[in-house]
Amino acid sequence: MSEQPASEQPYEDLRRDVDAVEKKMAGEIDPGARAVVVAVLVFAVLGAIALPHTGHAHGFDVLAGNDIALSESIQLPSRLFAWFSLVFAVGFSMLALLTRRWVFAWIALAGSAVASVLGMLAIWTRQTLAPNLPGAGPGIGLVIGWIAVMVLTFHWLRVVWSRTAVQLAAEEQRRLAAAEEERRQQEWRQKG
Repeated sequence: MSEQPASEQPYEDLRRDVDAVEKKMAGEIDPGARAVVVAVLVFAVLGAIALPHTGHAHGFDVLAGNDIALSESIQLPSRLFAWFSLVFAVGFSMLALLTRRWVFAWIALAGSAVASVLGMLAIWTRQTLAPNLPGAGPGIGLVIGWIAVMVLTFHWLRVVWSRTAVQLAAEEQRRLAAAEEERRQQEWRQKG
């Protein structure tokens, strides 16, 4: 197999550089103005953790599972909602915003979607306590946290969905360019 002519070498180097940049960009997100909305919603979820979750139990009491939470008969959906909200709606959302990595946005979306369902179950379990269990209904922190997580899920869905269409188009362009390059290489080998 003979080497390519020297005149094609700079173009080949440029093509490799462009492909590397394109692959790097395919793994990134650009939330645009949604980044501000997501950041505000993350702070709303954090604020909801500081507010009363139910009765005298705040969100951080639910996270810790301390005596205050136990005295309010906090059940599993409330605990799971608090943890999913903290890990996914706050943690992975901040990671996605800071790193602009597509995979973190997907994880934030998936975890926030699960947290939305858990929030609904948490509110439902607070409203349907057995008569012999002590505890109050859903608190303002639980309701605000649930609403913030649902809106956050919607915004992550929009960011991830729009990025998916761009990535699919970029992958198609790469496939077409690779097929064209392969065809040119075969023609060049047949001539040489």
